[in-house]
Amino acid sequence: MFGMEAFSFEILNICQSATFPVDAAESQRRRKMKETLKPGIEHEFSFTITESKLVPALYPEAEEFRVMPDVFATGYMVGLIEWVCIQALNPHLDWPEEQSVGTRIDVSHLAATPPGLEVLVKVRLVEKEGRRLVFEVEAHDSLDLISKGRHERFIINKTKFDLKQEEKIRAAAARDH
Repeated sequence: MFGMEAFSFEILNICQSATFPVDAAESQRRRKMKETLKPGIEHEFSFTITESKLVPALYPEAEEFRVMPDVFATGYMVGLIEWVCIQALNPHLDWPEEQSVGTRIDVSHLAATPPGLEVLVKVRLVEKEGRRLVFEVEAHDSLDLISKGRHERFIINKTKFDLKQEEKIRAAAARDH
């Protein structure tokens, strides 16, 4: 768990440093979230599970995954949940300049889903605190509730976020030399 907390902390640091404007004029220019971005936003999306979204496909270089059952992978389920949250948010942002990144995920994976079944993901924005957003999420396949929980996202300025990542890459390269 320490690794996830450190990852979440790093993403929050990047989000915060990547979006703070420098003066009042810059602040007004960067304040692009639409007034419609508020709790209560709901969205749903269906996706048919294919072979490429099964556990053995998650890390094909890992034999441990390759020999596991052919069911919808938790890692891909998390990605699907994130995708539906992004779809819910984009009409309320100045997309693609404004985007959101996942900073926390707390979901169950309650039932296995074989390939060919359709998964319906439903999300609802329940909290908005500045650029921090929290969704309640759930997913059902054709027969079962397969996931339920919460997902947190943070709104970023894409250009500034990318610049921060480029700085990090340069710092890592300098450290390795």
